[in-house]
Amino acid sequence: MTAQAAPTHRSLYRLDTRTKRRNAAEKRFRLYGLAAVGFGVLALVVLLSSVLAQGVGAFRQTFVVMDVMLDEGVLDKSGTRDPEVMKKVTTIGYGKLLQTSLNAELAEKGFAVEGMSAKDVGALISKEAPAQLRDRVLADPDLVGQTIRFKAYANGRIDGYFKGRVSLQSAELDSNVTPEQLRLADTLRAAGIMELSFNPGFIFGPDASELRPEAAGLGVAILGSAYMMLIVLALALPLGVATSIYLEEFAPRNKWTDLIEVNIANLAAVPSIVFGILGLAVFINFAGLPQSSPLVGGLVLTLMTLPTIIIATRAALKAVPPSIKDAALGIGASKMQTVFHHVLPLAMPGILTGTIIGLAQALGETAPLLLIGMVAFVREYPAAPPEGFGDPAAALPVQVYNFTQRADPAFIERASGAIIVLMVFLLAMNLLAIILRRRFERRW
Repeated sequence: MTAQAAPTHRSLYRLDTRTKRRNAAEKRFRLYGLAAVGFGVLALVVLLSSVLAQGVGAFRQTFVVMDVMLDEGVLDKSGTRDPEVMKKVTTIGYGKLLQTSLNAELAEKGFAVEGMSAKDVGALISKEAPAQLRDRVLADPDLVGQTIRFKAYANGRIDGYFKGRVSLQSAELDSNVTPEQLRLADTLRAAGIMELSFNPGFIFGPDASELRPEAAGLGVAILGSAYMMLIVLALALPLGVATSIYLEEFAPRNKWTDLIEVNIANLAAVPSIVFGILGLAVFINFAGLPQSSPLVGGLVLTLMTLPTIIIATRAALKAVPPSIKDAALGIGASKMQTVFHHVLPLAMPGILTGTIIGLAQALGETAPLLLIGMVAFVREYPAAPPEGFGDPAAALPVQVYNFTQRADPAFIERASGAIIVLMVFLLAMNLLAIILRRRFERRW
């Protein structure tokens, strides 16, 4: 008889080869996961750093601060102080006043301007400044005849010089600025006539032409986006919640409801530009609604947001324990009372979260708004609601697109600044979603 091999004794405290391989594979998987997270965080940091580095400068602007004598002989020859009569004076007349005032300021402080004409000195001031001064005088005609302290935008090239986009070398090849003007700008800044300070006009002012990047603002775009979000909230939230409640709690289970559910899921995956084509065909070409209006934009974004809200609301309703519904029905509550008194309040955190996330997604959409004409250049602020819903307006993501299509490098800075404003809005909306979720969350 052959001797039998001794039995192998395994111990839980001694790792065999297979266990070692399994533990090593688990460690490698964890490292892969950490590497993926680290790469994602690094990419996010690089992206945010790039946007912040380029966009922070948009919130600061170079201004020329000087005393301006509002000559009655130029602005109001009739002496009536009637704004309708004073409107006959164009921005050309106000521009000459600013040019004269700046040259007088330099002469008073003893600055020698060699090799530069009075017009060259006046070119340091933005072409937007005469319009701002005109608006101020027409708003208060009694200023005529007085000397006021006026803070005017500096020329875009001068602003770019102080922000590092323009140099003395590049000025020699630039027809819009000369090295002498840049040197004079250095002197004026040292004397306090020029300053680089916070620019509220970037947030509250309207857009400007390609020749005036220093005056371009986001006021109309922010107001247009706010109007669209109001329309989306007023339409998408009740429609989405009502649809979800019916499908989840009241609708019979048959092929028709199955078809509806499949189509809702499919609509959530449809590219946003398709909704823009639908809005162009139905709301503008067929219904005749005005182009480039928050009303059409809000309707298009409502159609795009509805599937997201419906899916999120149905998930929140499903998350409510069936025992709560059974208890309510067991004590005599009707189906309607059970849904609205018990299920819906408990599902409210998920509903609010899904709604705000859907609104945040709609706020950042560009493609559908381009197709309905919101890419148009708009300087006038829309009126107050409800009339303002039909007025031409812009939107924040479309304004970013507009800025990037313009040639002047200053608009790239403006585009990055607009992205910062948009990210602030999106961050605020996501924080609101978290706060509301924790505020209304109930544990069972």
